[in-house]
Amino acid sequence: MSMVFPVILSGGSGTRLWPLSREGYPKQFVDLGDGNTLFRQTLQRAERLARHGEPVIVCNERHRYFVSAELLAAGADGTILLEPEPRNTAPAIAVAALELMERTGGEDPLLLVMPSDHLLPDADAFAACVASAVPLAGQGRLVTFGVPPTRPETGFGYIQRGAPLGGGFQVARFVEKPDAGRARDMLEAGDHLWNSGIFLFQALALLRELERLAPEILQHCRAAWRERTVQGKFVHLATAGFLASPSLSIDHAVMEKTELAAVVPLSTPWNDLGSWEAFYQAGPQDARHNVCHGDSLALDSDGCYLHSSHRLVTTLGLRDIAIIETQDAVLVAQRDRVQEVKQIVELLNREHRPETRLHPLVHRPWGSYETLALDDRFQVKRIVVKPGAELSLQMHHHRAEHWVVVSGTAEVTNDGSVRLFSENQSTYIPLGTVHRLKNPGVIPLVLIEIQSGAYLGEDDIVRLDDVYGRTPQKSR
Repeated sequence: MSMVFPVILSGGSGTRLWPLSREGYPKQFVDLGDGNTLFRQTLQRAERLARHGEPVIVCNERHRYFVSAELLAAGADGTILLEPEPRNTAPAIAVAALELMERTGGEDPLLLVMPSDHLLPDADAFAACVASAVPLAGQGRLVTFGVPPTRPETGFGYIQRGAPLGGGFQVARFVEKPDAGRARDMLEAGDHLWNSGIFLFQALALLRELERLAPEILQHCRAAWRERTVQGKFVHLATAGFLASPSLSIDHAVMEKTELAAVVPLSTPWNDLGSWEAFYQAGPQDARHNVCHGDSLALDSDGCYLHSSHRLVTTLGLRDIAIIETQDAVLVAQRDRVQEVKQIVELLNREHRPETRLHPLVHRPWGSYETLALDDRFQVKRIVVKPGAELSLQMHHHRAEHWVVVSGTAEVTNDGSVRLFSENQSTYIPLGTVHRLKNPGVIPLVLIEIQSGAYLGEDDIVRLDDVYGRTPQKSR
């Protein structure tokens, strides 16, 4: 089998999965309850390929520390291409192809493009399917993978099979998300597949078709690539060039127009988990067809989906209801209307509510922090610092901080002095004092931070020195 380079797309915000998924904390990075994430599962799926290169991840600037943390947790390595703003999948795949062309010295690498937020539990079957599609891609075909439908689903796009072609089929046409009647007709016809959004093609074949069918995208992506800046594994694409590119999916830009499109059936369980109904369909059901996740209990209820993140969630006498609980928001909806959750997100955005953008858990290059309590003049956070990592040397104009070590060892710089603190010890950082927190140990440092003051925003940070090269007015 030829060497395959995984390209993992991680630019989505998952508004249909609010309140669990946020603009600043998309679903691919959320722990779904088993200590794993969809992003990490995608990395593990790539590891099952017989011959694979180091992956390329394309993500938003705001999510770079989530990706870095996921790579570390998975024991994996990879290049992270950073979009200044999402521009859909065609520009993302274009810059990944340019990256891999340079990495391989122009040897025309084979790209396996995968969304980072899909569920494919049978990784071995997936790897076998990819291997069967390699000959087609090696002939210059742009291969997409289609999933045999099991129900008349209106939330997925479809691909109609054409004439047999090697281990797959020619693509007769792509079909947008249908209404219920059309979905039933396509299911009964038996020649349509769900569009998985997974692709396999040679870099040069894709770039040639982009040049022919969507030249403006390739032109601006080349400019953004030429003017990129590199910081370790992070590749910052030039803002002006990238944002000048049209925002188009790879389907609309290339796949629906090219004569080189081929589809290979992906005969393994698959779900894009694009709505709470998809989570319900993918979950284990009890005798009354309820799916309960986390600390939840359905009594005398039928066909309900319960998802608890922090508190006990119970139902009594309900039917076909979805309840999703997070630390700062709860959604209750009819299951057949969960596709409309994005309307709630749009309303909250118009009202400038933070619950659509922010999440209590925030990842940083040194670790993470989570807001536990917040009021007018105080805030309590749980801070985790990775072994050997340190926060910036900083001070605050409007707040003081009290740190209590829960586990690990803290090295604290406080007004010029440096001291070590261990479990159950604490220290006080007065307002206006220059300070830094570091973990000198080999296990994670966990501490509780109590902030008090007139203003507790993350922009009240004057950064004096930072090993990660961040600018003074960016958070921590």
